[in-house]
Amino acid sequence: QVQLVESGGGLVQAGGSLSLSCAASGRTFGSRTMGWFRQAPGKDREFVAAISWSGARTIYADSVKGRFAISRDNAKNTVYLQMNSLKPEDTAVYYCAANENLSTDVRSYDYWGQGTQVTVSS
Repeated sequence: QVQLVESGGGLVQAGGSLSLSCAASGRTFGSRTMGWFRQAPGKDREFVAAISWSGARTIYADSVKGRFAISRDNAKNTVYLQMNSLKPEDTAVYYCAANENLSTDVRSYDYWGQGTQVTVSS
C-alpha cells in the first residue's frame, strides 16, 4: 500500500518556475517507479514524466522535455518535479502516481495522489 500527497502547486507567470513534491508513505516506495501526470479541464489525464525506482532512468513527454525534471529521494520517500519555462498550456492539476514498472501508460499506475493545481498565466 502506498499513499501519495502532492504539494507545491500554485499560480505563476509564463516563463516562471515551480517545484512540485510528492510525499509517499509505505514500505514499498523505494521499489516503485514514480510518475507525474496532469489533467487540464475537459481533457484526459496525460503523462508528464516518470522515474525508475533507483532514479537511474527517467522518461518525459515531448511537450515538457528540456523544461521539466523529475527526481526522487528514497531516503525521504519523496519524488519531485521541477518545472521551468512554464507555459499557459502547462496549466492543469498535477498528480503523482506509483507503478511497478517504468511506463507512460496512465492505466498501469495503481496508486494516485489527490493532485495539486498549477496555473500559468500569460
